[in-house]
Amino acid sequence: MIVWMVIVAVVFLALLFRHPHFFQDVQYVRDKIQARRRVLKYKQTNYSILDRFLEVVKAQPHKPFILFNGETFTYQDADELSNKAARVFLHNGLVKEGDTVALFLRNEPMFLWLWLGLVKIGCNAAFLNYNIRSKSLFHCFSRSGAKTLVAAEELHNAVEELLPSLLEQQVTVFILADRCRTANMESFKDKMSQASSKPLSNDLRSHLTLQSPAAYIYTSGTTGLPKAAIISHAKLWTLACSMSMAGVTSQDVLFISLPLYHTTGFLGFISVIERGNTLALRSKFSASQFWDDCRKYNVTVIMFIGEMMRYLCNTPKKPNDQSHKVRLAIGSGLRADVWRYFISRFGNVQIKEFYGATEGNFSLLNYTGKIGAVGRDTFLNKWVFPYAVIKFDAEKGTPLRDSSGLCIEAAKGEPGLLVSEISTRAPFAGYVRDLQQNEKKRLHDVFKKGDLYFNTGDLLCIDEDNFIYFKDRVGDTFRWKGENVATTEVADIITLLDCIKEANVYGVEVPGQEGRAGMATVTLSETQRFDPADVFKHVVSFLPAYARPCFLRIQSSLDVTSTFKHMKVKLAEEGFNPNQITDPLYFLDEKNKNYVQLTVDIFNSVTSGKIRI
Repeated sequence: MIVWMVIVAVVFLALLFRHPHFFQDVQYVRDKIQARRRVLKYKQTNYSILDRFLEVVKAQPHKPFILFNGETFTYQDADELSNKAARVFLHNGLVKEGDTVALFLRNEPMFLWLWLGLVKIGCNAAFLNYNIRSKSLFHCFSRSGAKTLVAAEELHNAVEELLPSLLEQQVTVFILADRCRTANMESFKDKMSQASSKPLSNDLRSHLTLQSPAAYIYTSGTTGLPKAAIISHAKLWTLACSMSMAGVTSQDVLFISLPLYHTTGFLGFISVIERGNTLALRSKFSASQFWDDCRKYNVTVIMFIGEMMRYLCNTPKKPNDQSHKVRLAIGSGLRADVWRYFISRFGNVQIKEFYGATEGNFSLLNYTGKIGAVGRDTFLNKWVFPYAVIKFDAEKGTPLRDSSGLCIEAAKGEPGLLVSEISTRAPFAGYVRDLQQNEKKRLHDVFKKGDLYFNTGDLLCIDEDNFIYFKDRVGDTFRWKGENVATTEVADIITLLDCIKEANVYGVEVPGQEGRAGMATVTLSETQRFDPADVFKHVVSFLPAYARPCFLRIQSSLDVTSTFKHMKVKLAEEGFNPNQITDPLYFLDEKNKNYVQLTVDIFNSVTSGKIRI
């Protein structure tokens, strides 16, 4: 007996030595299976996040739910205020079951009351990015199919610019103000103040299932203008379960300063309902006030994107940097060097890096704490939740295939395209009213004829120890300032200028920065003079700050592929170094409101961090 115990102990130790993360790997897959079973159970009983919210309201009505600008809103307050919002939508049959209402506002409790109110009457919301304007804004609104728009008072001018087009589509426009003096716009707040806060009948949402859309969240995806990803009620449960897997408890106070129109921001709100805890909300991220807010609200969990963490690390050091209660940080896009510095400076905060696409059917979580990784590649995870990293031709923008027409898995250490199997257990809901883009995200005949996988559009890499690392985005999208930038949209805007004939937009690496800064290589019109100041005014007028090209390069002609697609890879690799590029180069100078000639001094200042972009 003793001999057998020794043998078992030796085998056990050998297993741990060769596979030190074995038990963590098994626990992670076990948690994912339990979460999937939980969502399946909720599908069968049609139990939604709203049902969970009403349950929490009943169990703990006076518990703080939302902390914002010194105000505290309890679960009961949220229930009553969302009832009032719902009744405004119901008034005179303005909104009917199954309708979509577009929300165009910054982070504030009203955003949450509006969404809860809409779900209570069997509707869903389209979350419009409050940074976009003009053509992009109208495109996003139109794609949602909404006939009602609710906008923040401070975004009044952006809506007024589109008012003729909105009225053409017979859209009802509400402004979140006590009074609205603009013709064809109505005040929402005065109507809400007069509405009843009594509970609404469940019959108003009796048609909803967990497959019904709960929200449309916009993503740039792989090409073109922003697309509205369908977030079902079942997907909300999947997102909420991922937060509990990351370690969020019912006692936590979770802090969100990221936009609620973003998946990461809205995920935080949904998880608060699922856990029954408290959300501290800020209208906009502020690096200088971040830790003061955390201390003020006794925050224990923060949501992040990599750029936000870098900003925090760049603030001047203070004696009280580690004086806070934050124990857990959940998010994505955190560079390894920023990760190390963050925990050395701000204390032993556990960081849970995750990977996932808004419209995707697969996610990863770094549950081991390996700095820089987004998860682990294990047989068990791949078996239960099929995915692969496959060889990818960056120049052609397509996966490499063997002689039989099937895809090839990338070798260890080789960046490849992440794909995940589409099935009834892992569905791809797609984008609203965009069959063409939906099909582009579906990859057929990957490992056998007839199979179907989701194309994430992301390059990942698996190292020798089976850790997975995010490397880059592929195709016509890059990420900058925490936002996805669609290169074709930026190119379309730039070529509206008479002086620019063609534009090829792509992202370039800048030392010390997450993501890629925008750069445009352009050809000029023979008949018009190139005026850098006019170009600056144009991009500022029509593009949000994160989408404006930081650098311009002028060429006599643009290289294209055999199918006449712009060649981006070589240009992106060449970057913006005037020491190596003989073409004229320009830099987006926000201070002087101009595109100025990119000199060696400016280049050195940008790459050293002296000039921040």
